[in-house]
Amino acid sequence: MAGPGVSRRAVLCSCLGAVAAVHSLDARADDVPDPDRSQLPQPGDLLVEAGVEVGTTPLKPEDIGPGEVLLAWAFDPQKKIPRNGSRLNMVLLMRFDPATLGDDERANTADGVVAYSATCTHQQCPVTDWLRSVQVLQCPCHQSRYDPRQGAKVVGGPAPRPLPSLPLRLSNGVLDVAATFTDRVGGMQQQGA
Repeated sequence: MAGPGVSRRAVLCSCLGAVAAVHSLDARADDVPDPDRSQLPQPGDLLVEAGVEVGTTPLKPEDIGPGEVLLAWAFDPQKKIPRNGSRLNMVLLMRFDPATLGDDERANTADGVVAYSATCTHQQCPVTDWLRSVQVLQCPCHQSRYDPRQGAKVVGGPAPRPLPSLPLRLSNGVLDVAATFTDRVGGMQQQGA
């Protein structure tokens, strides 16, 4: 819990930094990336909360409070491993009243929970800020803004395209990945790449 004078953004950035540091140490230990952990979320994966320690308890819609941004990893239930080998795999979850969502979003949600890539489509920074007053997500690096109720379309800033959506479904009361991301995850492609 953040203390007085500590912002939610600072806490989230610290958590993401700690996750990146742990992954960096793990990668150096064997210098061989684990392809299962690096693979983007796959149909049938469950979602678990991201943080310094990755959980193994599948998330339920009620685990996400209204107006709360929850960062998650996909979790392969067969191999019992999180897909946390790449920061591009981070998933951003929010829960809304389904009546406030666009038609396409309602089709990809589970009980009002929307899931998007947490990687900005501009320069691949983590999208972590929820601007409650204007009801948009914002990337803290260059202030790209996305409307999570309308397919995470860009409503401000330099991002060239919406955040890719991750279709969800409910399976035995927990959030389950229904299909792969709807678009390429990550920032702008490099020239000549």
